[in-house]
Amino acid sequence: MDLKQIHDLIKVVNKSNIGEISIEDKDGKVTIKQKEEKITVTSAPAQTVYTSAPAAPSAAAPVASAPAAPVADNLITIKSPMIGTFYRRAAPDKPLLAEEGTEVSPGKVVCIIEAMKLFNEIESEVKGTIVKILVEDASPVEFDQPLFLVQPA
Repeated sequence: MDLKQIHDLIKVVNKSNIGEISIEDKDGKVTIKQKEEKITVTSAPAQTVYTSAPAAPSAAAPVASAPAAPVADNLITIKSPMIGTFYRRAAPDKPLLAEEGTEVSPGKVVCIIEAMKLFNEIESEVKGTIVKILVEDASPVEFDQPLFLVQPA
């Protein structure tokens, strides 16, 4: 599925009462969810992307695996739903969306991920306190890469 088709799907969801739509083909899966007039696009890339992608994030793997030990202490991991560039601010002149110690609840935007010139708001799905930010601002992230560790409330 190409970017134009995804944009067309977003327009259809915006103009209708559809809450969620998922489409899967040989290239991957796209899920579009509508929440309070906002649209979240989640994309799972095709397997061909996975075969070429592991070479680049090998440096990031130790960073992601180092905090894996605290997960056993009942921490919840917020992961990246897509490949893109991670931003902690909505714009360069805006305040940080989330810091260590920030209280989050379901629906609260914790970061932005830019993918193909689209800025996607990533929302928390849990209630709790952010105890660790695992990614540097303006750095590339992979699909399913851990972004935050949250102590559930």
